[in-house]
Amino acid sequence: MTIDRAVMMFAGFMVLVSLALGFYVSPWWYLLTVFVGLNLIQASVTGFCPAAIVFKKLGIKAGTAFH
Repeated sequence: MTIDRAVMMFAGFMVLVSLALGFYVSPWWYLLTVFVGLNLIQASVTGFCPAAIVFKKLGIKAGTAFH
């Protein structure tokens, strides 16, 4: 698995978790979905992704988008 795929998997997981928490716990959890979406947009424009940095430190090999 590459960092690119790990970031996409993590983002998808966070969206699903936030939707479940928003539905079952509190609608305020939908703000996490907004944060994840904004972070994905920001990463696509700037190439900077905090999750990619963490995955790199965990030893996941680089992909094409995040090095």
